Amino acid sequence: MVTESVVVVTGSSSGIGRSIATKFALHGSFVVVHGFKNQDGVDETQRLIANCRVAELNDSKTSGTPSRGILADISNAADCKRLVDEAFAWKGRVDVWVNVAGANVLTGDASKLTFDDKLDLLWRTDVAGTVRVARFVAERMLKQSEIASKFASGSLPFIVNISWDQAELGMEGESGQYFAATKAAIAAFSKSLAKTLSPHVRVNCVAPGWIKTEWGQQASTSWDARARGESMLNRWGTPEDIADVVYALASPGCEFINGQTIPVNGGWKPQSQE
Repeated sequence: MVTESVVVVTGSSSGIGRSIATKFALHGSFVVVHGFKNQDGVDETQRLIANCRVAELNDSKTSGTPSRGILADISNAADCKRLVDEAFAWKGRVDVWVNVAGANVLTGDASKLTFDDKLDLLWRTDVAGTVRVARFVAERMLKQSEIASKFASGSLPFIVNISWDQAELGMEGESGQYFAATKAAIAAFSKSLAKTLSPHVRVNCVAPGWIKTEWGQQASTSWDARARGESMLNRWGTPEDIADVVYALASPGCEFINGQTIPVNGGWKPQSQE
């Protein structure tokens, strides 16, 4: 990834998405920051990006504001299209699109919903939203490919979706049921999209393990022990761990990695294993 690539990260008003957005900004990318309703979170991510880019923006070779903030509800088809249209219009192209946005059903008001309502919210947001956005992005990236086979990043245009490392293995309990169903759907869609778009656009899926985001920061002692115990490295992952992998996958050096789901969990260790 080189200076002045254009990157979009959905769900970048906090957590994993924010870490990915700032990672790219730190290495000179222009970044579109997306949130649902969290304008303050979008503003904070943009502030962090501005701090990352202060040195580069003082360089006469680099021009323009380092980020653009957009609010959109990805569970809404019209908002999905508007998000994509506005993101591509900002700089006239997008080199990397990262779909992180998803519904939070573990904390806040949504944690009190019934199983059926949580499943419905996750399906509309995480699955249908990711599918719609990625398809709109793919259409635009393919049109760009008609003009040039390579972009400023020095790499093929690239789409990254976020799944879950236990989606294929399954996990007991209600949360395991709705997360496995929805995140496995995202991984399966990503492989199909990669086959559809090859060789013009790359698509990969990143599957985080136990990552210390908002829920992890307030996890009980038993969940904390489980998260540590199920990783060979005996620790929680961090949003920065995910950002490092997404950034690496987007680089020209990883251009031969396509249509894959990459677990990022420190090495999976079943709970029963000593």
